[in-house]
Amino acid sequence: MELTKKQKLIETIVQKSWEDDAFKQELIANPVKVIESIIGEPLDLDEGKTIIVNDQTDASNVYINIPPQLDLDDVELTEEQLEIIAGGGDPPSAVIQITDPAPGL
Repeated sequence: MELTKKQKLIETIVQKSWEDDAFKQELIANPVKVIESIIGEPLDLDEGKTIIVNDQTDASNVYINIPPQLDLDDVELTEEQLEIIAGGGDPPSAVIQITDPAPGL
């Protein structure tokens, strides 16, 4: 599966953050400015949206990201999710697919 433009950008940012501590610190302090310098144009960020960068490189900490609550009326399900629901599974559980959310627990 080929990565999207957004996925490639995130991959580039993460890789550079691992390799260059000064870059990582600047990204944490000024994420929009740093991302704009990478993409070479103004960032098209929806009004009212903010980018927050958290340094999660300390393996002794476990981070849990709490996403916004889903509006299940507005979600397009994958075939796998539809199969879970058709088999009697819980719709929210089918939609929220967590991959190793807390390694080390």
